[in-house]
Amino acid sequence: MGDLPSYIQERVVCSIAAAVKYEVPANIVLAVAEKEGGKPGRWVRNSNNTYDVGPMQFNTTYLSDLARYGINASHVQQAGCYAFDLAAWRLRMHIRNDKGDLWTKVSNYHSNTPHLNATYRADLMQKADKWAKWLDARFATYDVTSPTVSR
Repeated sequence: MGDLPSYIQERVVCSIAAAVKYEVPANIVLAVAEKEGGKPGRWVRNSNNTYDVGPMQFNTTYLSDLARYGINASHVQQAGCYAFDLAAWRLRMHIRNDKGDLWTKVSNYHSNTPHLNATYRADLMQKADKWAKWLDARFATYDVTSPTVSR
């Protein structure tokens, strides 16, 4: 990972580990992390008077739903992999439970409002493609669904 700036290395390591843990494509977790562009301790005020918090920019409205599990803003604003784990878990739930194609489902991470989802989706797909190429160039990956695996 020497080809990445040091401030991105934690994002990459945590995204890949969370993707494996929650069985979400790593390029998607990496794309969401890049798209959100958060940093530890960062709070971004939104036009609707909510905030996006931490490395994975969890919205405070979503955090209010997680309070019943003891999860709050102080947990997701910290450095380390916790926010990435929580994001991958959330992406997995969108993939399993939401309607639409894969890209619409994972874009629900940002919003399920159609026009907001579509804008996020278009950019997310480009970022995911870039990360898929980055991963493929650095890691031996195999399509286990393919009848012939050749590498």
